[in-house]
Amino acid sequence: MRAHPLKYASPFLIYGLALLSLFNTGIWCWLALIYAWILVPAAELFQKPDPANMEMAEEEIAKENGWYDYILYSVVLFQFAALFIFLWQMKHSSFNSFDAVGRIFTMGLLCGTFGINVGHELGHRSKQFEKIFAKALLLTSLYMHFFIEHNKGHHKNVATKNDPASARLWEPVYMFYFRSVFLSYISAWKIANRDMSKKGMAAFSLRNEMLQMHLIQVAFVAIIFFSFGWLVTTWYLIAAVIGITLLETVNYIEHYGLKRNELSAGKFERTMPAHSWNSDHIIGRMMLFELSRHSDHHYLASRKYQLLRHHDDAPQMPTGYPGMMILSLIPPAWFYVMHRQMRKYKTAN
Repeated sequence: MRAHPLKYASPFLIYGLALLSLFNTGIWCWLALIYAWILVPAAELFQKPDPANMEMAEEEIAKENGWYDYILYSVVLFQFAALFIFLWQMKHSSFNSFDAVGRIFTMGLLCGTFGINVGHELGHRSKQFEKIFAKALLLTSLYMHFFIEHNKGHHKNVATKNDPASARLWEPVYMFYFRSVFLSYISAWKIANRDMSKKGMAAFSLRNEMLQMHLIQVAFVAIIFFSFGWLVTTWYLIAAVIGITLLETVNYIEHYGLKRNELSAGKFERTMPAHSWNSDHIIGRMMLFELSRHSDHHYLASRKYQLLRHHDDAPQMPTGYPGMMILSLIPPAWFYVMHRQMRKYKTAN
């Protein structure tokens, strides 16, 4: 049966490789990166996508099986443990520049694929402690405002001109980074301030969620600074930026060139599976907790990751998310491949 939580234990292979990277020197420091950015994309080039969905009986079993949730909860512990090990090793162990770069990018990989990605999944949950876990994971990348903007901004405005996290046609990823990062940040402030106004409170208040998040993040960095020094703090900040860059690269590929029709001024058609790029390549799906079944996630954001479905009318990427992220970094190649896919699926452009 496909409904078994153990298949989502595979992402923890990256944690194991990351620990080898953090406790060793030389090529060992690059093992997690080699796996994530060379071996997985290469394997998915030759792997056929698996569009099969669970049968109804399997879906009911998966829905009731708490282990799918426990796996996500454990990521919180693993992520903070990995961050502490990274900080400790960078402070107390001997290494050269080659090792340092490998370790920093490895920590950045964890910040992006587990800190932000699992934080994203838990951020859609209804239980309060799950939302706290989500914010804690986002804290490791210093990107807590994502919790506000993604849930109250991106999901409302996706694939429209109002969404900074939806990539425009012919927009290179490097231009998208600046637009998405800065406008999403501004959007989060606007949403938080509007929430305060609805409650009849002043925007500049300790009850403003954006202000709370900034204070938490400043305190978090201050603890790292006073515990490990300015150099290790700088390396951590670089790792956090790498994690943010990975998130924004995923944002770029998820909705590139897709648009919802505007029915009237400021009113758009409902978000459908056709408004997100999908990938059914199994390794990337497991590695990212089904993030690449993104069409169904936007169609029904409350659906848990293990229940996400393939939709025949969702445009499909030619390979998995890891490979597509790499391709996006080469704009001419990206445009060539993706515009052919858009013609193939007759997507709006």
